Amino acid sequence: MKGTKGRRRFLDYPRQGREGPRRWLPSWRQWLGALALGMLGLTGLLAVVYAKIDVPDENELAGKQATVYHWSDGSEMVSVGAVNRQNVSLDKVPDSVENAVIAAENETFYSDSGVSFKGIGRAVVSMVSGGETQGGSTITQQYVKNTYLSQDQTVTRKVREFIISLKVSNQKSKHDILRGYLNTSWFGRDSYGIEAAAHAYYGIDANRLNPSQGAVLAAVLKGSEQYDPGLSKANHARAVARWEWILDRQVTTGKMSKEERAKYRTFPEPRKLSKPTSQAGQTGYLIDVANKFIRARTGLTDKDLARGGYHIHTTFDKERTRRLEKAVNDVRRKEIDPKHRKADEFVQFGAASVRPGDGAIVALYGGPDATKHFSNNADTSAVPAGSAFKPFVLAAALQEEAEDGEDGEDRKAAPADGEQTPAEKLGGALLMGQSPPFVQAGKRVGLERIRDLAVQSGLRKESMAQLEQTFPLGTSAPSAIRMASAYTTFANGGLHQEPYAVSGMTYDSKKVPGLGRPKAEQVLDAKVAEQVSGSLLIMGWLTLGRDGGLGPEQPVAAGRTEPGDRMKSAWFIGSPSAAEPGFGPGAGTKTGKAVRPDPAPGAGDSNEPTTAVTMFRNKAGTPALLPMQGVGGAKSKLGTTLPPKVWQAYQQGS
Repeated sequence: MKGTKGRRRFLDYPRQGREGPRRWLPSWRQWLGALALGMLGLTGLLAVVYAKIDVPDENELAGKQATVYHWSDGSEMVSVGAVNRQNVSLDKVPDSVENAVIAAENETFYSDSGVSFKGIGRAVVSMVSGGETQGGSTITQQYVKNTYLSQDQTVTRKVREFIISLKVSNQKSKHDILRGYLNTSWFGRDSYGIEAAAHAYYGIDANRLNPSQGAVLAAVLKGSEQYDPGLSKANHARAVARWEWILDRQVTTGKMSKEERAKYRTFPEPRKLSKPTSQAGQTGYLIDVANKFIRARTGLTDKDLARGGYHIHTTFDKERTRRLEKAVNDVRRKEIDPKHRKADEFVQFGAASVRPGDGAIVALYGGPDATKHFSNNADTSAVPAGSAFKPFVLAAALQEEAEDGEDGEDRKAAPADGEQTPAEKLGGALLMGQSPPFVQAGKRVGLERIRDLAVQSGLRKESMAQLEQTFPLGTSAPSAIRMASAYTTFANGGLHQEPYAVSGMTYDSKKVPGLGRPKAEQVLDAKVAEQVSGSLLIMGWLTLGRDGGLGPEQPVAAGRTEPGDRMKSAWFIGSPSAAEPGFGPGAGTKTGKAVRPDPAPGAGDSNEPTTAVTMFRNKAGTPALLPMQGVGGAKSKLGTTLPPKVWQAYQQGS
């Protein structure tokens, strides 16, 4: 019987005459054939796609459409109009500016095919894998995106950008592409194009830009949010570093001599930021807060928003905003006299109202005029909270006792029957304006626990001060918006609702996702929130009924700073409430009982917002706050009586 060794297979595949694993391993010829077939298929696919995708008509670069901001009732607040853009020919742009832009964005512009295969591949891989969007586009690709396509970060848009860039590179001269790019690029400060940017940053026509100024404008092309030197100190540092790099790069590429470069050693500071007159008064501050919320929730940038076409429905109440501004102005006019009292110079107010039920920001006061005073006092994190922070320490202490009780733990030095616990005694210290018990509570409860509870209640972690012995006394500097939001947590039974400023938004009649009311979270035991609210109700009565002599018409849960804080700020945070203060912990007697007038009938609307009012002194160009001694005269107690007056005038305003 013959063996099977020499028997021929009917099918000898894939490799003839091979045995074992080698029979299944492709040969180099097979590998090469498969690669060639794949390349041929890819080439054919690209040819089909290239033929099917036409160069579209130029899109209407935002300027034809305004972005409209609406009040909470749907009426129009302001229309941010046509894009600030004036086209210029290349002969009106200095060669040095062109060289700076090319050095910064695409040094091979005049020799490349108009596309960066490496940049495209990196961007596609990043988007498919869910990573961050990648740069690396050529000037031609950026011109195509600005002129023909949307700003969407999708693989489909990237492929279209690639094909159209190849076609544009074949159909248009480099001269025309560079001209189009310089006229359609976003430079920040509401300016599209080099001509508008020259006016926004230096107040001159583009043809008057010198090489140093041109390098600054080339720097902000990388992203004005990060490189506009007027926005922040960090931005300024980044802008200076990139300005230096762009000038040095021109020397490296032979576009500037070393002697010419040596002339530019001092950074050419742009002019100060300005806002259009349509954003005067509080409008500019409202838009800033709305845009900040949109950027955080949707990923849209200032560049995207400036292109126009959006309808933005804010949570801001027109009447409340008017009343809040009037209240500040009335108190300022009656109480602040910088002409006769030097201590009243540079006094600033900030305020914000947040609705407890859903976290909507319904009103704010950012300063006297957004076109003249650019810092938003309602959203600044530079003013220490002082004693207005103490309720969070009280809440942390009460929460710890509540959790210990649930766990059945025996606390050290537990009080006898009828006596107050340490946390209840802390409530009395709050009402009496005492600070040492809060320092002791920080040691007992733990500074980390206090900080974490404050952050969970609504304050931002980045506004928290260092965890030192004085931390419980309010060395942290939260904004008025965040203070109002965090205090709603006490009024809301321990339920925290993140503040929001935009209820909805559309673009080209289509809804923009990601906006609206954030999800609520229980961060405090309801009983603890009720106890803190009890103390704050008595605090409101003491402040408005006794210290201020204002006589509240309804129960008010309030936090405040004390004259003894001496932290260069004065705060008052008030929440109208129908609840009775009853027995707030430590309300001035051994058992914590307090007596106060009955509330007015019908007092306490659940829709009434919590409002935080802050006052401080800040001289423009000076980073440190000025002292509060003497502000408002001797009777104002370092200005601490003035924020409650603003709050009361706001509540009673018409």
